[in-house]
Amino acid sequence: MSAPTQIVLPGDDVDPTELLPPRPATGNDKKSKNPPPLRLGPGLRLLLPSGEVVPTVRGELVADRRKNLLWVESEGGRYYPTTGDLVIGQVIRTTADDAIVALAPHDAPPLRAVLPVLSFAGATRKNRPDLHSGTLVYARVSLAAKHLDTELECVDQNTGKSEGLGPLIGGMVFPVSLLMARRLLIASTEKSGLAVLDALGEEGLPFETAVGRNGRLWVNSDSTRTVVLVGRAITATDSQNLDVQQQRALVKKLVRGG
Repeated sequence: MSAPTQIVLPGDDVDPTELLPPRPATGNDKKSKNPPPLRLGPGLRLLLPSGEVVPTVRGELVADRRKNLLWVESEGGRYYPTTGDLVIGQVIRTTADDAIVALAPHDAPPLRAVLPVLSFAGATRKNRPDLHSGTLVYARVSLAAKHLDTELECVDQNTGKSEGLGPLIGGMVFPVSLLMARRLLIASTEKSGLAVLDALGEEGLPFETAVGRNGRLWVNSDSTRTVVLVGRAITATDSQNLDVQQQRALVKKLVRGG
């Protein structure tokens, strides 16, 4: 059984140990004796000198125990890049070495990132992808730090393969909330509370998706009708906060032309 969702409001008292309990040191494992320091992500602020942790936005309190990271997942608000995030962006312009990619073009100021043209599987100076203006790319955040440009990559540094990253050909992009983006990236229906993708597959609709943590959903299919239908089903689930039964009912209605 999954843990209950913890919703916080700005100014609430947050006890990090509730979601990130101290890890006991065992044996000679140096990592267990010296766990990584507590990291606060978007939506949380450390008050000094008290050391209190308080939310700055309303949303779900989420923890990553492996990284000892705590943050607030909010439905709205601005996306703040975190190293390791999968994102969908659009190339604005290119230089000899980099592509400038918009991650949140409608924010003020617009959120942009740098994608080196050699950060692709098998890319060389003579053989690199054609990243003209308007190209959609599915990338991973390789560097996210204050006072530095956010950097992206389209290759797994461990395997040297694309692992599904790279230019997105065809399809359509739909905006979704940051919370919905995170839910879509969770494989487990039980944990995410989403059945819409399973329901669409059960109807025999052939399609593929890519989800960006920056609130972007890419849908592709040989059928334009299927692309639109899938996008409508997911965005409606997001905006109307539909439960599992309502999601399945919506998919059946859309498939039947409702």
